Amino acid sequence: MNLHSREFDTPKDRDEAADLLGRLRAWAESASPEEVADLDPGLALLVTGQSGSYPALKRAYPEDFTIDDAYKAQMPDLQNGPSSLIRGAKRAIQHVGISNFRLPVRYHTRDNGDLMLETSVTGTVSLDAEKKGINMSRIIRTFYDRAERTFSFDVMEETLDAYKENLESFDARLQMKLSFPVRKDSLRSGLSGYQYYDIALEVIDRDGVRTKVIHLDYVYSSTCPCSLELSEHARQQRGQLATPHSQRSVARLSVVVEDGQTLWFEDLVDLCRQAVPTETQVMVKREDEQAFAELNAANPIFVEDAVRLFAQGCQADPRIGDFRVVASHQESLHSHDAVSVLTEGTTFEGASLEPRLFGTLIHGG
Repeated sequence: MNLHSREFDTPKDRDEAADLLGRLRAWAESASPEEVADLDPGLALLVTGQSGSYPALKRAYPEDFTIDDAYKAQMPDLQNGPSSLIRGAKRAIQHVGISNFRLPVRYHTRDNGDLMLETSVTGTVSLDAEKKGINMSRIIRTFYDRAERTFSFDVMEETLDAYKENLESFDARLQMKLSFPVRKDSLRSGLSGYQYYDIALEVIDRDGVRTKVIHLDYVYSSTCPCSLELSEHARQQRGQLATPHSQRSVARLSVVVEDGQTLWFEDLVDLCRQAVPTETQVMVKREDEQAFAELNAANPIFVEDAVRLFAQGCQADPRIGDFRVVASHQESLHSHDAVSVLTEGTTFEGASLEPRLFGTLIHGG
């Protein structure tokens, strides 16, 4: 039943109001929650002392419930709310979006093969100072709309266009990280195995200008030239057996691909191998281990040498524009690492070092 206050006189004083409330609560004790809600949902807390302003709620999941456009239209959407809902400084945000959204993506290889590889996606857009937020699921939905196609920078740009339009943003960035397998032969035994390369593709849209970047981590062994010479000195002068120190090292090459150019992942791997040939091995027998020791002795290298050799390879490739080389030699002599950064052009310039930059260059077994 529904009762309306207009049928009753207003209580004369507090005592009369308390008496009416007591009678109402006495009735509520014998009534069902549905009857209390039917009386007036807004009075449920007053009458029953329930925690909350809603009547008793259903606890079973409504499997048969469906929604229509009218229902969706009335659902709250705080992210697209007015600027009055903004908390903190009303400033434009350079990047907001999703990170490590994973899905299988097809990649085309240099030898016309296709690989389906798990890919981690980061997608961000800019946000105007007067906007509360974005619908992040739109980034994922936009990406899934194109996920079945063979991926290239062209498809990434198409995806970027779509979610810039959907989210009405002025700048955007899309990055895909993957582990790319390349078959590598051993040095002397004839064995072969897969070397995996951490690669990231990035498309940056800023002030209407598009930039395409490939990031590659290359893992190699570095033999210290100083230690090599000191070891040979001990052998020659004192007949003392000594070994130079060498260590696993990592270089991260970030290269801008020039407009209209195609730079295959395998091309960038070949560039690294030619610059610093002491890449860590996959399949090794005794003859390979001996060959690797000889290869390291033939190519002793400081970290300064490493970044300059990689830079020389980048400068010689007309498909590569701006670039950055970050190298870390994780030394067996010292309890610290030897590091170096070399940049070309304005794309990767920066006065500040990201605090964990070199720490991300550690590749565990």
